[in-house]
Amino acid sequence: MTGGALLVVGDVVTDVVARHREPIAPATDTAAEIRTLPGGAGANAACWAARSGCPDVRLLGRVGAGDASWHDTALRRAGVRPLLVVDGSAPTATVMALVDATAERTFLTDSGAALRLAVGDWSPTLLEGVGHLHVSGYLFFGDTSRGAVRAALGDARAAGVPVSVDPASAGFLKETGVARFLAAAEGVDVLLPNADEARLLTGLDEAEAAARALSRRFPLVAMTLGAAGALVAESGAVTARVTAPSVRPVDTTGAGDAFTGAFLAARLSGAAPSAAAEAGCRAGAEAVGRVGGRP
Repeated sequence: MTGGALLVVGDVVTDVVARHREPIAPATDTAAEIRTLPGGAGANAACWAARSGCPDVRLLGRVGAGDASWHDTALRRAGVRPLLVVDGSAPTATVMALVDATAERTFLTDSGAALRLAVGDWSPTLLEGVGHLHVSGYLFFGDTSRGAVRAALGDARAAGVPVSVDPASAGFLKETGVARFLAAAEGVDVLLPNADEARLLTGLDEAEAAARALSRRFPLVAMTLGAAGALVAESGAVTARVTAPSVRPVDTTGAGDAFTGAFLAARLSGAAPSAAAEAGCRAGAEAVGRVGGRP
């Protein structure tokens, strides 16, 4: 997988990140450091791909009219070419990220305009000059956006453009249904799950077993393991185990997105899967050392 632009089809989100050192106290105040930042799994991955050296990164997503220009500017500053569809009826998706003293995060999600990305927002002409299509798994969780994903995947296959998918959320996967997700992702070339998502998709508790099982369905699987690094599996076998740099975490929001963006940038530059996973782990380590999901 070398050459051409990276096109990301995914979610653009306004993140409200609240870092609290003490456990949240019900029915009263808990001191926190709160920031409003641009985010979204798809948008974050695109920004990290640009940060990682991919010279042409494009992002298709749907945003609300109220902050469309803010998100457009943030993406351009990060080196991403925004292809934003402005929704006049729904606000931009918003996530409340509650980050505790261990840097672990819990999300409260309002999908807003993100899952309103529609078939009409997609065109096969968006694939012109594209060497790889990446789809954020969040779009699989809405009926309207799932239709847009089907159109994008179908046109990419017809054009011979390889496709990757990040399953995005174990919670939403469980709610939507594993069978529905796997059916929608049929034919995808690269799957980029975390360990929890892989376990849910396979029903297997052991991470390596889950990676092997997924790689029988998807030719290349790169599974993130948090601080433990990542696994690469191909054709039913684990082909690489990559360790992550040791860092003091500040906020784990977007670590997986960083891995995805750097992994895809490396693959587009011609790196082997193991080397791409190493690049992904380095980006993930950088991401957890800062607040928010963007570089």
